[in-house]
Amino acid sequence: MARQSTTEETRNQTPKTVLITGASSGIGRACALRMDRAGWQVFATVRKDSDANRLQSETTARLQTVQLDVTDADQVKETARAVAEAVGANGLHGLINNAGIAGGGLLEFLDPADFRQVLETNTIAPLTVTQSLIPLLRKAQGRILMVSSEAGFSSTPLLSPYSASKFALEALTDGMRLELRPWGIDVVSVQPGAIDTDIWEKARYYAEKTLQKYPPGAFEMYGPLLEMMTESLERPRGVDPDKVAKTVQTILSVPRPKARYLVGRDAVFRRWLERLPTALRDKIIQSKMPKYGTAAIPKSDRRQAYSEEC
Repeated sequence: MARQSTTEETRNQTPKTVLITGASSGIGRACALRMDRAGWQVFATVRKDSDANRLQSETTARLQTVQLDVTDADQVKETARAVAEAVGANGLHGLINNAGIAGGGLLEFLDPADFRQVLETNTIAPLTVTQSLIPLLRKAQGRILMVSSEAGFSSTPLLSPYSASKFALEALTDGMRLELRPWGIDVVSVQPGAIDTDIWEKARYYAEKTLQKYPPGAFEMYGPLLEMMTESLERPRGVDPDKVAKTVQTILSVPRPKARYLVGRDAVFRRWLERLPTALRDKIIQSKMPKYGTAAIPKSDRRQAYSEEC
């Protein structure tokens, strides 16, 4: 734990408490800044000293940084012990499971090890972090927020590993919401669309490493689709992460939060798209994709192309 608050405000009153994972940048950092400004005592998990120093330089003495790799079980337990010591009998009022990684690629050539890493970070880690803090959340009748994604609605080409991790997170969120209801613990899913964060830079790095693993045949069969992915990562779009943070503040403040909150127009559109019949939904998505594989070959030549591929 970094620095303890000695301000007059903290001595005279006990602020509500919240732990935020993945607070080094993006949504997590925006949430830490906003909840600190709102007067909460924030426990912000980061991976590096430089991230901790930067966050502390922009916040009050209430905010405490915690170095945590959410996939490290021992570090998770130690963080829970440290937070328990800090909050005492008051318990923990909020937990924001935000830490996550981007992961994608062609399913035909997906490396199972890469897939496991995405699931470990985006799905299993939020579960283990939450498990370690449930006793503290019971004391305060706190709230658990799972930062999911519009990708948790359904899967699209090249994003299936990431979507699978968010699908599973949605399932855990639904089950946890019902299981913890008797103790007054609300469990909420936050479902953003594209957000303007450095996740795009990390996604480009991930994509470059993934493409290096593909055999030449992958580019022959999926070339236009892979080119579209590369181009889309070069010109990312998204809303300000503080828009998600504002939604998070609302969830932590209202008397009765909803089970799910969409953030961004693309998330709203995606939700609408998933309500269409599957065939129509697939047709709309495919209309935005380049032609590749046999779809890029005239019908008269497809039989020969398929025979050569086999």
